[in-house]
Amino acid sequence: MKVILIILSFFAASISINAQTAEILKSVNDAGDVATFELDCSVAFQSLAKGLRYNITRHEFKGPEMKNSYRLLLVMDGFYSKTLNKEMTISAVLSNGTVIQAKKIIEDDGFFDGACTLKIKDPQALLNANIDKVIVHADKDVVYQLSEQNKTVFKKNLSNVINAK
Repeated sequence: MKVILIILSFFAASISINAQTAEILKSVNDAGDVATFELDCSVAFQSLAKGLRYNITRHEFKGPEMKNSYRLLLVMDGFYSKTLNKEMTISAVLSNGTVIQAKKIIEDDGFFDGACTLKIKDPQALLNANIDKVIVHADKDVVYQLSEQNKTVFKKNLSNVINAK
């Protein structure tokens, strides 16, 4: 009986994770030399942690000399900072110790708008490692911890964007 319950709970968990992954939207520019693959966020952004949402975009360029470019858009819900700096640093800390960083210029009114784009240089390395936390370095550091379920959904979404045709 315990074995059946364990199997059913595992099956329910896998269905739940697959149900949370986003559809992939594909678009091609007018010249036909750049294709864009991104998560469908028309209804809602995917959640990385409480108050932290994301979108993943891949630009595929035509021609052997051009490489794909990957970007991770992070959106902090209701983020507010009274920082006096002219720029802010956002860091994604991976389980293997790698840190992906981006600097965000503060708006003219002195406030951060809550969105930042991180360039992903090696999407396979990101797929093999987990993002453990995202840190916004402001007047005080704000740390977003990721749950195991959100890490799993993120990896599935990243894999779908990498493999999209």
